[in-house]
Amino acid sequence: MTQSKEIVVEQTGSAIGRPERQRRTLLGLGLTRIGRRRTLQDTPAVRGMIAKVAHLVKIVGEK
Repeated sequence: MTQSKEIVVEQTGSAIGRPERQRRTLLGLGLTRIGRRRTLQDTPAVRGMIAKVAHLVKIVGEK
């Protein structure tokens, strides 16, 4: 059985005044307010989403 890696992401910036595309990306990551953390599967798609809003989120840990 293969073990999938996980990544913990925290929202550090507000979505207020940001383009709609960035707001939808944050929602896709499950982030709705500053300080909220989500544990997500470490896939290329998730990494791409994080890269699009890198100025609004930070990676706090990897499992």
